[in-house]
Amino acid sequence: MKKVMVLSALSIGILATSCVSKKKYVQLQNEYDNTRSTLTKTQVEKEELQAKYNSIQNRVEAYNTKINSLKDESDAKFETVGDVAVISENQKKQMRKTLQNVDPQKLANAKTLQDSINLAVGYSLTKSMRENFDGNDEDEDIDVNIDETVVMISVSDKLLFNSGSYRVSNKANSLLERLAAVINSEPAIEVMIEGHTDDRTVKQGSYIKDNWDLSTERATAIIRKLADDYNVAPEKMIAAGRSSYKPLVANDSNENRAANRRTRILILPNLDKFFALMSKEG
Repeated sequence: MKKVMVLSALSIGILATSCVSKKKYVQLQNEYDNTRSTLTKTQVEKEELQAKYNSIQNRVEAYNTKINSLKDESDAKFETVGDVAVISENQKKQMRKTLQNVDPQKLANAKTLQDSINLAVGYSLTKSMRENFDGNDEDEDIDVNIDETVVMISVSDKLLFNSGSYRVSNKANSLLERLAAVINSEPAIEVMIEGHTDDRTVKQGSYIKDNWDLSTERATAIIRKLADDYNVAPEKMIAAGRSSYKPLVANDSNENRAANRRTRILILPNLDKFFALMSKEG
Protein backbone atom coordinates (compact mmCIF):
# COMPACT_ATOMS: atom_id res chain seq x y z
CA MET A 1 0.00 0.00 0.00
CA LYS A 2 2.86 2.24 0.85
CA LYS A 3 4.44 1.57 -2.54
CA VAL A 4 1.20 2.44 -4.29
CA MET A 5 1.07 5.80 -2.54
CA VAL A 6 4.66 6.59 -3.50
CA LEU A 7 4.01 5.71 -7.15
CA SER A 8 0.86 7.79 -7.20
CA ALA A 9 2.75 10.79 -5.82
CA LEU A 10 5.48 10.43 -8.43
CA SER A 11 2.91 10.15 -11.19
CA ILE A 12 1.16 13.30 -10.05
CA GLY A 13 4.50 15.13 -9.85
CA ILE A 14 5.53 14.04 -13.33
CA LEU A 15 2.12 14.95 -14.74
CA ALA A 16 2.26 18.39 -13.12
CA THR A 17 5.75 18.98 -14.42
CA SER A 18 4.70 17.95 -17.91
CA CYS A 19 1.75 20.40 -17.93
CA VAL A 20 3.91 23.43 -16.87
CA SER A 21 6.52 22.74 -19.55
CA LYS A 22 3.94 22.65 -22.31
CA LYS A 23 2.41 25.95 -21.21
CA LYS A 24 5.83 27.55 -21.07
CA TYR A 25 6.62 26.17 -24.51
CA VAL A 26 3.48 27.66 -25.97
CA GLN A 27 4.33 31.04 -24.39
CA LEU A 28 7.85 30.95 -25.75
CA GLN A 29 6.57 29.91 -29.16
CA ASN A 30 4.22 32.87 -29.22
CA GLU A 31 7.01 35.24 -28.18
CA TYR A 32 9.22 33.79 -30.88
CA ASP A 33 6.53 34.22 -33.51
CA ASN A 34 5.92 37.81 -32.42
CA THR A 35 9.64 38.60 -32.47
CA ARG A 36 10.01 37.05 -35.90
CA SER A 37 7.02 39.00 -37.19
CA THR A 38 8.46 42.23 -35.76
CA LEU A 39 11.87 41.45 -37.27
CA THR A 40 10.32 40.82 -40.66
CA LYS A 41 8.38 44.09 -40.45
CA THR A 42 11.52 45.96 -39.40
CA GLN A 43 13.46 44.44 -42.30
CA VAL A 44 10.79 45.57 -44.74
CA GLU A 45 10.81 49.09 -43.28
CA LYS A 46 14.60 49.15 -43.47
CA GLU A 47 14.52 48.19 -47.12
CA GLU A 48 11.94 50.89 -47.81
CA LEU A 49 14.05 53.49 -45.99
CA GLN A 50 17.15 52.36 -47.85
CA ALA A 51 15.33 52.74 -51.15
CA LYS A 52 14.22 56.27 -50.19
CA TYR A 53 17.77 57.13 -49.06
CA ASN A 54 19.20 55.86 -52.34
CA SER A 55 16.67 57.93 -54.26
CA ILE A 56 17.54 61.06 -52.26
CA GLN A 57 21.26 60.38 -52.66
CA ASN A 58 20.84 60.07 -56.42
CA ARG A 59 18.95 63.38 -56.51
CA VAL A 60 21.64 65.08 -54.43
CA GLU A 61 24.35 63.80 -56.76
CA ALA A 62 22.36 65.01 -59.75
CA TYR A 63 21.94 68.45 -58.19
CA ASN A 64 25.65 68.63 -57.32
CA THR A 65 26.55 67.72 -60.88
CA LYS A 66 24.25 70.43 -62.20
CA ILE A 67 25.58 73.00 -59.73
CA ASN A 68 29.21 72.20 -60.64
CA SER A 69 28.30 72.45 -64.31
CA LEU A 70 26.72 75.86 -63.80
CA LYS A 71 29.70 77.00 -61.69
CA ASP A 72 32.15 75.95 -64.40
CA GLU A 73 30.06 77.81 -66.96
CA SER A 74 29.90 80.87 -64.71
CA ASP A 75 33.63 80.78 -63.98
CA ALA A 76 34.27 80.80 -67.70
CA LYS A 77 32.37 84.07 -68.00
CA PHE A 78 33.22 85.92 -64.78
CA GLU A 79 36.22 86.83 -62.70
CA THR A 80 35.82 87.56 -58.99
CA VAL A 81 37.02 90.13 -56.49
CA GLY A 82 36.76 88.58 -53.03
CA ASP A 83 33.72 86.30 -53.17
CA VAL A 84 31.67 88.34 -55.63
CA ALA A 85 31.61 87.96 -59.40
CA VAL A 86 32.04 91.47 -60.74
CA ILE A 87 33.55 91.34 -64.20
CA SER A 88 32.30 89.51 -67.26
CA GLU A 89 34.43 88.20 -70.10
CA ASN A 90 33.42 91.15 -72.25
CA GLN A 91 34.32 93.60 -69.49
CA LYS A 92 37.63 91.81 -69.05
CA LYS A 93 38.41 92.39 -72.74
CA GLN A 94 37.60 96.08 -72.36
CA MET A 95 39.78 96.23 -69.25
CA ARG A 96 42.76 94.66 -71.07
CA LYS A 97 42.33 97.17 -73.89
CA THR A 98 42.26 100.06 -71.44
CA LEU A 99 45.25 98.79 -69.48
CA GLN A 100 47.36 99.03 -72.64
CA ASN A 101 47.20 102.82 -72.16
CA VAL A 102 48.08 102.82 -68.47
CA ASP A 103 51.50 103.87 -67.22
CA PRO A 104 53.63 100.67 -67.39
CA GLN A 105 55.12 101.41 -63.98
CA LYS A 106 51.66 101.56 -62.40
CA LEU A 107 50.65 98.42 -64.27
CA ALA A 108 53.71 96.59 -62.97
CA ASN A 109 52.58 97.31 -59.42
CA ALA A 110 49.14 95.78 -59.98
CA LYS A 111 49.25 92.46 -58.16
CA THR A 112 45.57 91.49 -58.01
CA LEU A 113 42.43 91.65 -60.16
CA GLN A 114 41.16 94.44 -57.89
CA ASP A 115 44.36 96.42 -58.59
CA SER A 116 43.83 96.01 -62.35
CA ILE A 117 40.18 97.06 -62.12
CA ASN A 118 41.17 100.12 -60.09
CA LEU A 119 43.78 101.12 -62.67
CA ALA A 120 41.40 100.62 -65.59
CA VAL A 121 38.50 102.46 -63.96
CA GLY A 122 40.79 105.23 -62.76
CA TYR A 123 42.30 105.70 -66.23
CA SER A 124 38.92 105.75 -67.98
CA LEU A 125 37.34 108.10 -65.47
CA THR A 126 40.34 110.46 -65.53
CA LYS A 127 40.29 110.49 -69.33
CA SER A 128 36.58 111.26 -69.32
CA MET A 129 36.97 114.05 -66.75
CA ARG A 130 39.86 115.68 -68.64
CA GLU A 131 38.23 115.84 -72.06
CA ASN A 132 37.81 119.38 -73.41
CA PHE A 133 40.52 120.71 -71.08
CA ASP A 134 43.60 122.22 -72.68
CA GLY A 135 47.06 122.51 -71.21
CA ASN A 136 50.11 120.41 -70.51
CA ASP A 137 49.58 120.14 -66.77
CA GLU A 138 46.34 118.13 -66.85
CA ASP A 139 47.94 115.29 -64.90
CA GLU A 140 48.29 117.64 -61.95
CA ASP A 141 44.86 119.24 -62.35
CA ILE A 142 42.73 116.10 -62.04
CA ASP A 143 43.72 113.01 -60.10
CA VAL A 144 41.63 109.86 -59.68
CA ASN A 145 42.34 107.25 -57.03
CA ILE A 146 40.32 104.21 -56.02
CA ASP A 147 40.42 102.65 -52.57
CA GLU A 148 38.36 99.46 -52.30
CA THR A 149 35.04 100.59 -53.85
CA VAL A 150 35.41 104.35 -53.28
CA VAL A 151 36.41 106.60 -56.17
CA MET A 152 38.24 109.76 -55.08
CA ILE A 153 38.53 112.53 -57.66
CA SER A 154 40.80 115.40 -56.71
CA VAL A 155 40.48 118.56 -58.82
CA SER A 156 42.81 121.56 -58.64
CA ASP A 157 41.10 124.76 -57.56
CA LYS A 158 42.26 126.55 -60.72
CA LEU A 159 39.91 124.38 -62.77
CA LEU A 160 36.93 125.25 -60.57
CA PHE A 161 37.43 128.68 -58.97
CA ASN A 162 39.12 132.00 -59.38
CA SER A 163 41.92 132.67 -56.90
CA GLY A 164 40.61 133.26 -53.37
CA SER A 165 36.99 132.93 -54.49
CA TYR A 166 34.26 130.34 -53.99
CA ARG A 167 32.34 131.31 -57.13
CA VAL A 168 32.48 128.45 -59.62
CA SER A 169 34.33 129.37 -62.82
CA ASN A 170 32.64 128.88 -66.21
CA LYS A 171 35.58 126.76 -67.32
CA ALA A 172 34.47 124.15 -64.77
CA ASN A 173 31.20 123.49 -66.60
CA SER A 174 32.49 120.69 -68.80
CA LEU A 175 34.09 118.84 -65.90
CA LEU A 176 31.04 119.23 -63.64
CA GLU A 177 28.74 118.03 -66.40
CA ARG A 178 30.77 114.84 -66.73
CA LEU A 179 30.95 114.45 -62.98
CA ALA A 180 27.17 114.80 -62.75
CA ALA A 181 26.72 112.10 -65.38
CA VAL A 182 28.82 109.71 -63.27
CA ILE A 183 26.91 110.58 -60.08
CA ASN A 184 23.51 110.28 -61.75
CA SER A 185 24.40 106.87 -63.16
CA GLU A 186 24.05 105.31 -59.70
CA PRO A 187 20.83 106.30 -57.88
CA ALA A 188 21.70 104.70 -54.54
CA ILE A 189 25.04 106.35 -53.79
CA GLU A 190 25.97 109.39 -51.74
CA VAL A 191 28.65 111.83 -52.82
CA MET A 192 30.86 113.89 -50.55
CA ILE A 193 32.35 117.13 -51.87
CA GLU A 194 35.37 118.22 -49.80
CA GLY A 195 36.96 121.65 -50.01
CA HIS A 196 40.69 121.96 -49.19
CA THR A 197 42.90 125.05 -48.95
CA ASP A 198 46.55 125.84 -48.39
CA ASP A 199 47.70 127.36 -45.07
CA ARG A 200 47.82 131.00 -46.13
CA THR A 201 45.59 133.21 -44.01
CA VAL A 202 42.71 135.08 -45.56
CA LYS A 203 43.25 138.81 -45.99
CA GLN A 204 41.70 140.98 -43.30
CA GLY A 205 38.49 142.67 -44.38
CA SER A 206 37.73 139.96 -46.95
CA TYR A 207 34.17 138.69 -47.31
CA ILE A 208 35.66 135.25 -46.52
CA LYS A 209 36.32 134.80 -42.81
CA ASP A 210 39.05 132.14 -42.89
CA ASN A 211 40.13 128.94 -44.63
CA TRP A 212 37.37 126.98 -42.91
CA ASP A 213 34.88 129.34 -44.45
CA LEU A 214 36.55 129.23 -47.88
CA SER A 215 36.78 125.43 -48.03
CA THR A 216 33.16 124.95 -46.91
CA GLU A 217 31.82 127.63 -49.26
CA ARG A 218 33.65 126.02 -52.19
CA ALA A 219 32.22 122.57 -51.41
CA THR A 220 28.74 124.06 -51.09
CA ALA A 221 29.14 126.01 -54.32
CA ILE A 222 29.99 122.82 -56.23
CA ILE A 223 26.98 121.06 -54.74
CA ARG A 224 24.66 123.91 -55.71
CA LYS A 225 26.05 123.87 -59.24
CA LEU A 226 25.59 120.12 -59.58
CA ALA A 227 22.04 120.31 -58.21
CA ASP A 228 20.86 123.45 -60.04
CA ASP A 229 22.52 123.01 -63.44
CA TYR A 230 23.02 119.24 -63.79
CA ASN A 231 20.06 117.75 -61.90
CA VAL A 232 22.01 115.88 -59.24
CA ALA A 233 19.63 115.10 -56.35
CA PRO A 234 20.61 117.31 -53.37
CA GLU A 235 19.88 114.51 -50.90
CA LYS A 236 22.71 112.46 -52.44
CA MET A 237 25.38 115.08 -51.70
CA ILE A 238 27.32 116.08 -48.59
CA ALA A 239 29.37 119.28 -48.27
CA ALA A 240 32.54 119.22 -46.19
CA GLY A 241 35.19 121.87 -45.54
CA ARG A 242 38.63 120.61 -44.45
CA SER A 243 40.41 123.99 -44.43
CA SER A 244 44.21 123.49 -44.60
CA TYR A 245 44.37 120.56 -42.19
CA LYS A 246 44.57 117.68 -44.71
CA PRO A 247 47.39 118.80 -47.02
CA LEU A 248 48.78 116.51 -49.70
CA VAL A 249 52.25 117.98 -49.28
CA ALA A 250 53.96 120.49 -47.00
CA ASN A 251 52.90 124.09 -47.61
CA ASP A 252 56.51 125.19 -48.13
CA SER A 253 56.43 126.39 -51.76
CA ASN A 254 54.05 127.96 -54.25
CA GLU A 255 53.91 124.67 -56.15
CA ASN A 256 53.02 122.66 -53.05
CA ARG A 257 50.44 125.18 -51.90
CA ALA A 258 48.80 124.97 -55.33
CA ALA A 259 48.63 121.17 -54.96
CA ASN A 260 46.90 121.53 -51.59
CA ARG A 261 44.23 123.89 -52.94
CA ARG A 262 41.80 121.36 -54.29
CA THR A 263 38.29 119.94 -54.23
CA ARG A 264 37.92 116.24 -53.58
CA ILE A 265 34.86 114.27 -54.70
CA LEU A 266 34.24 110.88 -53.11
CA ILE A 267 31.81 108.57 -54.88
CA LEU A 268 30.92 104.88 -54.87
CA PRO A 269 31.37 103.54 -58.40
CA ASN A 270 28.97 101.53 -60.49
CA LEU A 271 31.49 99.32 -62.28
CA ASP A 272 29.13 98.63 -65.17
CA LYS A 273 28.92 102.35 -65.85
CA PHE A 274 32.68 102.77 -65.68
CA PHE A 275 33.33 99.79 -67.92
CA ALA A 276 30.94 101.47 -70.36
CA LEU A 277 33.43 104.35 -70.43
CA MET A 278 36.10 101.91 -71.53
CA SER A 279 33.94 100.54 -74.33
CA LYS A 280 33.82 104.04 -75.88
CA GLU A 281 37.59 104.15 -76.27
CA GLY A 282 38.61 103.44 -79.82
